[in-house]
Amino acid sequence: MADASVMPGRGESCFAVLPDRAAALAVAPLVGGAKAPRLCHPSGRPWLVGRWAEGELVVVAVRSTRLAVIGDHAVDEAWLETEAARLRDPARLGDLARQLPGCCHLVALVDGTTRVQGPASGLRLVFHGRIRGMEIAADRADTLARLADAPVDERQVAARLLWPVPHPLLHNCLWHGVGTVPPGEALEIAPDGARSRLTRWWTPPEPVRPLAAQAGRIRDVLDEAVQVRTRAGGVISCDLSGGLDSTSLTFLAARGKAHVVAGTRPGRDPADDDLLWARRAMTHLPGVEHVVWAPEDKPLVYQGLLAIDDALDEPTIGVMDRARLVTRFPALVARGSRRHLTGIGGDHVAWSAEAHCHALLRREPLLALRQLRGFRALWNWPLSGMARALADSRPYGRWLRDVADGLGQSRPATVTGALGWGMPPRLFPWVTPEARRLVRDVLGEAAETAEPLAPTRGGHVELQQIRSGTRIIRQWDWASAREGLPTSHPYFDDRVIEECLAVRPEDRVSPWEYKPLLVAAMRGVVPDECLARTTKAQAALDAAEGLRRHRGDLLALWSESRLARMGLVDAGRLRDLALRPDTPELREGVLYSTIACEIWLRTLDTRPSAALPSAGAS
Repeated sequence: MADASVMPGRGESCFAVLPDRAAALAVAPLVGGAKAPRLCHPSGRPWLVGRWAEGELVVVAVRSTRLAVIGDHAVDEAWLETEAARLRDPARLGDLARQLPGCCHLVALVDGTTRVQGPASGLRLVFHGRIRGMEIAADRADTLARLADAPVDERQVAARLLWPVPHPLLHNCLWHGVGTVPPGEALEIAPDGARSRLTRWWTPPEPVRPLAAQAGRIRDVLDEAVQVRTRAGGVISCDLSGGLDSTSLTFLAARGKAHVVAGTRPGRDPADDDLLWARRAMTHLPGVEHVVWAPEDKPLVYQGLLAIDDALDEPTIGVMDRARLVTRFPALVARGSRRHLTGIGGDHVAWSAEAHCHALLRREPLLALRQLRGFRALWNWPLSGMARALADSRPYGRWLRDVADGLGQSRPATVTGALGWGMPPRLFPWVTPEARRLVRDVLGEAAETAEPLAPTRGGHVELQQIRSGTRIIRQWDWASAREGLPTSHPYFDDRVIEECLAVRPEDRVSPWEYKPLLVAAMRGVVPDECLARTTKAQAALDAAEGLRRHRGDLLALWSESRLARMGLVDAGRLRDLALRPDTPELREGVLYSTIACEIWLRTLDTRPSAALPSAGAS
């Protein structure tokens, strides 16, 4: 099968980076087929191989240096050529990344050394593996898994049944022999391809700037992030839910060169006021075209699960909403949209974790106590639970070890997760004893060396939420590309994340104000009456109705369960739950992680494997 392709299906981009070895000549045709575009080392051997949408790839060569930008950007080739001429050390790629608006991979070849990195957000990842005795990098894990004919790692599949999946387990790849480059780190491959190493290029900013001084910078980088997607003109579409996040992006997009089509899809809940707020915003956007879908036309949660055939390279709870994501695209494409902007990410960067109160209490106790009184009233936290959470001084590794030891316990109080290292993950009753043992082992091993993503609980929770969110969006983006409408998420651009996280947490999170950071940044761009919204529509009614209407699909899912074949779940208990869709515990999304793993395993059944020809010269 020397001509078998390991690329995903139509519409999706994918690439692999190969060292300057003769063996790469046999590997390259397997990455996208014999006719896949490729860029070469100075020797003429393949270096960067794959498939890209129009405008995604900009690459320059200056003497023996190669520099490529791949993704969602507006990089000028002349500027990139100037940067390539200056590039003497691959490590400088981190400095270059900090200058680029948008969201992209950077790949460089300097004096034979290759460096590959994605954005710090984790929205675009890098994986690596050893194929034919040489280190290869790719932007998809399944590309490397199929090249190596690697088996699925049962232990890591079991760990993904956790809800939520804690750091650093998300960085564990689901195939043996394939590794993940954590966001904020880069992979450097030696000239001979025999060795590789990880090096850190990004750390979160110190959260010390007052909001009043930072609001203008946030507005500028967010505006720049939007204009990167609109400056080519034509037609672009936006979500317009009427919430602060999507409304802000729509007003910024309307200032650009593209014609904007704003789409609003209200939910079935009578209390859903999205359309009211969206129409209020539209009175200030005379040049924007507004598309409104009827609530009854909005697909329900759980719809279309059995039909999903996306080439997913890891489980994602995003499969629950795939139908809701893509069914609006035909109407937007019919209106000429070439790219769709979402407000996803605003909740992650324009707000802050209440867990910051843990450190604030030790630094500024009076301010912290004032904040905590407000949060207690807002969330109805019990005083005893707050006291225990605030007194907890366990380091992250110890917390993770205790999580492993306590998997069988009941759901912890909300305040425990809100003021701690995050919500302790759970396993559910349908998970088998063997799967529980595997998960405990994985958690216990991780706890031995685990370090938090930031020094404080609040900083750790924020980055964990960003990276968990981008792991879902990453898979949605492939689905969007398959449906013919590439999607962008400006709030998840690294430059936007950095400027938001640099603001003092006590200025970003408040029990008395809703998203004060975004309100301050958008003042003067978004009308005050549109910044006054403090509500957020929920999809609980759509989820509950989806369980009832699609229980037949769930029954079919568990009747042929791949997880059950692996001995990780009790399919009988899951079928019983499918017959009882009004069970109270199902309202909390407890099925999501299990469905995500099941759907992912199903998608593997239909993919061809790639077998390398017999070994030749290396």
